[in-house]
Amino acid sequence: MKQIVQTGPETVEVQQGNRPSPDPNEVLVRVHTAGLCGSDAHAYRYDGGYEWIPIPRIMGHEYSGEVVAVGDGVTSVSTGQRVVEEPIHHCGDCFQCDNGQENVCQNFSITGMHRDGAYAEYTVVEPQHLHSIPDGVDLGTAAITEPTSIAARAVFDRSSVTPGDTVLVEGPGPIGSLIACIADSMGANVLVSGLGQDTTDRLPRLASIDIDTVDVESESLEELVDERTDGLGFDVVFDTTGHRSGIETAVDVTRKGGQVVVVGLPGDPSSLFMTPIVRSEIEVNTSYGSTWTNFEQALRLMENGAIDPDNVVDTSFSVSEPAAAFEAFLDSKTIKPLFNFDEA
Repeated sequence: MKQIVQTGPETVEVQQGNRPSPDPNEVLVRVHTAGLCGSDAHAYRYDGGYEWIPIPRIMGHEYSGEVVAVGDGVTSVSTGQRVVEEPIHHCGDCFQCDNGQENVCQNFSITGMHRDGAYAEYTVVEPQHLHSIPDGVDLGTAAITEPTSIAARAVFDRSSVTPGDTVLVEGPGPIGSLIACIADSMGANVLVSGLGQDTTDRLPRLASIDIDTVDVESESLEELVDERTDGLGFDVVFDTTGHRSGIETAVDVTRKGGQVVVVGLPGDPSSLFMTPIVRSEIEVNTSYGSTWTNFEQALRLMENGAIDPDNVVDTSFSVSEPAAAFEAFLDSKTIKPLFNFDEA
């Protein structure tokens, strides 16, 4: 089978590998489409915190496909079923798992990092990690279920967003764009901020679906705060930038009594000056990963049209030249590249 393998920092190769066989407690999935995630890009560059990933490694954890074989001990899944995988596997035994907080399991493992992933024509997975794709959801674009579930958790579970709220989303990457789409579908007044590099593809895509955007390198965010909130500040700010400056800006533009939800992972050590946060009673919350329920929410959001994956995905990249997708993503020239293994 054809597979995309990371062989070193910023080095990915298309190789021929052996089609895996499922163990008695596993199923074999023929991968249709797989997405490129921000964590895949960090792993591609071997950024700090990702050096532990064994090389070579078949990458990829966001995917959709069809079950083509089941192990002898599997009864919950059948061949022909269209599925997506919950790629962060929790242990089920630690305190967090027992406490209903599986998304922050102490002993989690991630498909495509701890074990070979889905940048391949076939992959194996235990059935408890699979979700069925509703008939009304396209098999290819269902590959973005995982990032949509992360956005759903950030908005539904970790924020206080209600219809009519003024919301700022910092960063028009995959998660930020999906958070913006979900908040917009709820009736919030959403603004997405980005940099000059985001004006090539990311901000225009969001503007094309009537979500307001701003390039903070050419326009004043402070003036927009006054214009959109009568000088009060945003009700809720989501920071998806992964930069310390994003968190600091979020605090500056949030109204007294408002909320900041940090979703991005700052790569550098960061600290906040807490006095204005305390004096303004700004709630600073965090959101990490997603749960089984968030996956189901993501699928329903796509099924009922609240989220249109076509507004986010980019199918112009080829499995045969994966490095081009990684470089375009890192240069902010696209939101969510998809690899179509069905055509490989």
